[in-house]
Amino acid sequence: MSIPSTSQHQGRFIAVVGPSGAGKDSVMAGLCAARPDLHRVHRTITRPAQEGDAEDEPYEAVSDATFARRAERGDFILHWSAHGLRYGIPASVQSLIAGGQDVLANLSRGALTEAGERFETLVVLHVTAAPEILAKRLNARGREQGAALARRLSRSAPPLPKGLPIIEIDNSGTLQASVSDALAALYPERG
Repeated sequence: MSIPSTSQHQGRFIAVVGPSGAGKDSVMAGLCAARPDLHRVHRTITRPAQEGDAEDEPYEAVSDATFARRAERGDFILHWSAHGLRYGIPASVQSLIAGGQDVLANLSRGALTEAGERFETLVVLHVTAAPEILAKRLNARGREQGAALARRLSRSAPPLPKGLPIIEIDNSGTLQASVSDALAALYPERG
């Protein structure tokens, strides 16, 4: 499957997926630092804002009722539920993509099929890491412990939908290497 390239006319919607602890947000931050023209989408999430969240992933925290009103109003081009929370991608990304800008968003693999229908230029960046690395990172994060952490680590992820352009990045090593690999795959003409 070939990866859609950036054109003068339309940018790409780059959906970043992977298990918790794979380092998706770190890879995304590294990509944005290396490519200031890359727009990082701030999702809307029905998760209360927590100290340190802005460092991990900038997002807009809203109540369930507010999210439902905004979804009904059409404020989101894409929205889904996962792990008891609701997530939304603002409809404003359409104008960025139409203007030729690549956008980068943390997505659930369960939303990929719909994203493929909504975005003609969808590219999936699948970030993974070795199981022992995932366990170490999730433990350090401290959001879940004991049985809850064990359940998260034991969940098997459904396969990625077939037919989508997918870039695989193993983030078990250094972040710099992972970001370099992602840049080379996304922007081979500059590599």
